[in-house]
Amino acid sequence: MNTILERYASVSTSTAVNVWFRAAEVSKFPANGGVCVKYKDKQIAVYYFKRRNAWYACQNVCPHKLEMVLSRGMIGDEKGTPKVACPLHKKTFSLETGENLNGDLNAITIYPVKVEDNFVYIGFSE
Repeated sequence: MNTILERYASVSTSTAVNVWFRAAEVSKFPANGGVCVKYKDKQIAVYYFKRRNAWYACQNVCPHKLEMVLSRGMIGDEKGTPKVACPLHKKTFSLETGENLNGDLNAITIYPVKVEDNFVYIGFSE
């Protein structure tokens, strides 16, 4: 059951990135919403938080139900921390650190995101 989660390992800083994966053009991502991007055997949720003019990426798999749904979660902010709420159980996770803001689940993995020449890139350490 945990084999799905074992595929994911956070890349917390851009200096840890060995591969910048070109995900898609900026126009393919909705403002204030998420999209699922496939990279090798991983599904990655990518969000454009328009109000913050910031991009975030994390695993798409919910650590509670092990369903690929986080890209469909609502994004918002909790005391200044950008977050995503799982659409299945409404548990929230920091988009900066992956921490479960409800404190009752493991953290999710996060990945750095950059935008260059109108394309969104996700950073991986593999």
